[in-house]
Amino acid sequence: MSSQDKQEAVFACEGAVNRMHLALAPKVAAEGRRMNSLHRAGWLICLSLFLTCMLEASAAAPPAKVRLFILSGQSNMAGLNPDISFTSALKRAFPNDEVIVVKHAQGGQPIRRWYKAWTAPKDANLPPSKTKEEPGDLYDALLARVNRAMQGKTADTVAFVWMQGERDAREGLSAVYADALQGLIRQLRDDLKRPDIAVVIGRLSDFKKGDQHWDAVRAAQEKVADTEPRAACVDTDDLNGPKNDLHYTKEGYEELGRRFAAKAADLVANTERPPR
Repeated sequence: MSSQDKQEAVFACEGAVNRMHLALAPKVAAEGRRMNSLHRAGWLICLSLFLTCMLEASAAAPPAKVRLFILSGQSNMAGLNPDISFTSALKRAFPNDEVIVVKHAQGGQPIRRWYKAWTAPKDANLPPSKTKEEPGDLYDALLARVNRAMQGKTADTVAFVWMQGERDAREGLSAVYADALQGLIRQLRDDLKRPDIAVVIGRLSDFKKGDQHWDAVRAAQEKVADTEPRAACVDTDDLNGPKNDLHYTKEGYEELGRRFAAKAADLVANTERPPR
């Protein structure tokens, strides 16, 4: 029950009290002192009804919780508009709670721009970057958005949704991708002081399936989802159209939002269930 519903229930109870009082008052006036006891009894009944309504209004639903969902990654996350299908699905999953969605994504970026302790493989031959890149700079920008969105609030649950890996596959950096992704998850949990953060990983699509590093990044994402507590992987192979493009179709992004929301809601619900 929302706060507005609770207020309306209270108003309804007050109306019932007033109507009972109006009904009793003429009888009291007409019958004089003999009715004083009835008058007092009537008011006690009204008071009892009013208090009962108040208690039912406040106890009908648990207090609203704050649900924080953090979205980040490169181009296929940048192409996802959370308002189309992601946020609405979560609001249906948690109708009595406040759902806060924070997204920061930038196309064509490697995971080292999020994970600050990233180290290259020994045989890596990184091409010169066309843009200014600093280890963890996109992560800092993401965290700044999270802090702004959460001013004065404390999240009851937190979920991190990650869609990235194309750049690392293209640069042949798959050997360190699993360690980097696990490190990024630890980094976020430590910085937010939330070891219970749920993690949803969008696995690379089949765009370059069969390529050594592309397949290795896909496998690394699955490995992290399987081994990391409170984590899950989302399949995206059917979202990029009949030609298996790098980016997803309009309908693909809409479906991606629904899949991310379903996984995140399930993981969050599982973290809240008491142990048997």
